Amino acid sequence: MRLSTLLFGFFTLLLSTSVYGQNPAEAEASMDYYLPQDVTYNSEIPTPEEVLGMVPGEWHVRHDQLVKYMEAVAEASDRITLHKFAETYEDRPLLYLTVTSASNQQNIEQIRKNHVALTNPERSEQLDTENMPIVMYWGYSIHGDESSGSNASLLVAYYLAAAQGKEIEQKLNNSVILLDPSLNPDGLNRFASWANTHKSENLVSDPNSLELNQRWPSGRTNHYWFDLNRDWMLVQHPESQGRIDNFHKWKPNILTDHHEMGTNSTFFFQPGIQSRTHPITPEQNQSLTKAIADYHAEKLDNQKRLYYSQESFDDFYYGKGSTYPDVNGGIGILFEQASSRGHAQESVHGVLKYPFTIKNQFLTSLSTWEASQNLRQEILNYQRSFFQESKRKGEQADIEGYVFGTSHDKARTHHFVEMLKRHKVKLYELAKNINADGESFQANSSFVIPSDQKQYKFVKALFERRTSFTDSLFYDVSAWTMPYAFNLPFAELEGRDYSDDLLGSKVDGVPELPQGEIVGGKSDYAYVFEWDEYYAPRALNRLQDADVRTKVASKPFTGVTANGTHRFDYGTVLVPVGPQSVDESDIYSLMKKAANEDGLTVYAVGTGMTPRGIDLGSGSFEDLEQPNVAVLAGEGASSYEVGEVWHLLDQRYDMTLTLFPPDRLSFADLSRYNVIVMVNGGYNSLSNGAVSNIKDWVQSGGTLITTKYANRWAERNDLANIEFVKEDNSKEDEKEVNPKPYAERDKARGAQYIGGAIFNAKLDLTHPLGYGYNDDEMTVFRNSTLFLQKAENPYATPLYYTEEPLASGYISEENLEELAGTASIIVSDTGRGRVISMTDNPNFRAFWYGTNKLFMNAIFFGQTIDGGSGN
Repeated sequence: MRLSTLLFGFFTLLLSTSVYGQNPAEAEASMDYYLPQDVTYNSEIPTPEEVLGMVPGEWHVRHDQLVKYMEAVAEASDRITLHKFAETYEDRPLLYLTVTSASNQQNIEQIRKNHVALTNPERSEQLDTENMPIVMYWGYSIHGDESSGSNASLLVAYYLAAAQGKEIEQKLNNSVILLDPSLNPDGLNRFASWANTHKSENLVSDPNSLELNQRWPSGRTNHYWFDLNRDWMLVQHPESQGRIDNFHKWKPNILTDHHEMGTNSTFFFQPGIQSRTHPITPEQNQSLTKAIADYHAEKLDNQKRLYYSQESFDDFYYGKGSTYPDVNGGIGILFEQASSRGHAQESVHGVLKYPFTIKNQFLTSLSTWEASQNLRQEILNYQRSFFQESKRKGEQADIEGYVFGTSHDKARTHHFVEMLKRHKVKLYELAKNINADGESFQANSSFVIPSDQKQYKFVKALFERRTSFTDSLFYDVSAWTMPYAFNLPFAELEGRDYSDDLLGSKVDGVPELPQGEIVGGKSDYAYVFEWDEYYAPRALNRLQDADVRTKVASKPFTGVTANGTHRFDYGTVLVPVGPQSVDESDIYSLMKKAANEDGLTVYAVGTGMTPRGIDLGSGSFEDLEQPNVAVLAGEGASSYEVGEVWHLLDQRYDMTLTLFPPDRLSFADLSRYNVIVMVNGGYNSLSNGAVSNIKDWVQSGGTLITTKYANRWAERNDLANIEFVKEDNSKEDEKEVNPKPYAERDKARGAQYIGGAIFNAKLDLTHPLGYGYNDDEMTVFRNSTLFLQKAENPYATPLYYTEEPLASGYISEENLEELAGTASIIVSDTGRGRVISMTDNPNFRAFWYGTNKLFMNAIFFGQTIDGGSGN
């Protein structure tokens, strides 16, 4: 069956009298409803009903039940082995099943090694793909409230273990299936609890039902409310880190990613919109995806079910499960099933019952298996040619390598290296100091990535700065240039700039965070450390937690250390030994921990007198209060962005914060906090009493941090003295409006949306929000069209966009013109307090290490910003 047949089937179904074919309202949870009846089943393999006391779809499966069944089926079947490879933040086990024939199981490690060798251009030609098994990774419900996938995985596991017959055995011999039943255990469990708790004996399909309307933050995300389907490339969370390890351990040929979408939709499978496929993805990848699609179409046609393809979704951002394989020699396939969200829901096609949605996920798992058998050798050969071509392109590339790193922040450089090694990128320590592209790179703090390697295409995707596109619409972000995200100097090495003598020691495995040191040992007078290092906030918070008094330098100075004199910059933290209520030996222990665990270089000083600049007893050293942070967390706030702040403070900086329900604002005692964060969102539902309480709190000296559209609320309520850019339509009004085709309306609207791009900005390094940065040129991430005028007070705009702001990604010409020269951060005076307005999200998806410090500076040093410098 080819694509023309697929489309014919689609339009035929549109004309059918029953839109869904098999009536979704009549779907009932029973094994006979789900399972094919053309095979026999091994009675020694337990069914989900026998282990769990329910048939999939009767209730939403909890994660512990899912694990219980997978353990039971693995114990009963010689086709299956179970692997627990990591734990979630909530200590739930992450697991997958290796499914193949019993004979393959006896030789599984050699099968794996042979398969991985297919990705090695130096060995792959020696391998005969005719008799090699194909390897697939089937992943279910990375969004926890799109749970039909995980519930279908129970049926898939049973079918693979129990189905009998010559054809089944042949398929098992020819394939290895890595079955991941729950890509997001914490989210799945959160949603199952909601749906099951609100289920009625008589199913309620009313879309207004509480069962079908989760409360904030929903079950979509993981424990910290991150979308794990955006983390495949970023690998910031344990679920993703373990999964990427498995991916590269096996190098699967096909990866399936089972999702849900709106209730009134039907069923989608890839390929997506072709004009939005990333240019690095080979054409053969998409042609094979189309060939696989024919098998999904045939399976769903036979069941009289509606579906569509090549619409709505795309293959551009490489950080999704269905797209990450495309830059790693595999084929990613997205499935999207119309969601019942609970157990039944009314739709334009009638009542959609949960078993119906589960069966579609099960059916397309089987059609994937069927396609893999008939296309097996072609797909295996494609994998071999992908890596051969990737290495060949790298050998021939004008850019022969990339160099990156900074001597000012070992941790940021370390975390970038950590990310690269998780993706099996080959890189080396820089062997000698070099200057390239206007940047200086030191041998002890920089790294080199040669283009001549099999992961060249992936490396290119990480480093490219793309600003021209064939399509102006994107399902996700249009740019993710990684050195920009980490705010790391980097250069492309061409011609004479690159040579093999730049390559020092090869970096093997994921390295440990480099340690710092205490220069001068134990001090009887004071310690100082600079704010450059990424984990400096963690060290400072630990000191404050122990009641150690600390100060921050608002001016630079030169201090006398054991190694001679050293120039200390704005933002240097001073820890005097006396007067303190904490014993000096305890302070020294904390300094050692800052060096060993946080990577800081701590200087012991023996005198308060400095050769140049302020002395250590100067009033230009500002006293610091320990931040007591509340983050508004509830309806109206973006759960993603609340989660990003929560994760940053809790996981990275070991800080205690309060997730504060907005409905408590009108009566809660806010004096226990000195920092309140309002992330992107709409807060119009806050009562007059809540607004009054926040105003009184800020005017009494609090620091309010608002990001993105929370700034509109702050401006409307006279908390932030900011002005938004208003588009001048006067000239447009004078122009004649020409009619346009109706079919182009969505594209025209979408072209004005900034889905996610990277921009150049200018930072005031003398401002408290600029402490710890060493270059006034930086890049920031933006995914909104909120533009702020620079403040009238010339000292109140510490970060603003340059006149030529686009660094990487898509933005329309109109929006680019409006963005140029506007403010990224404005500080407002409100009584004795400060409101810090950030137009962008400095904590995006936990991988924007480069702008995290802006946010942490607002938390730690917002209190020190001089009152006369606010707007």
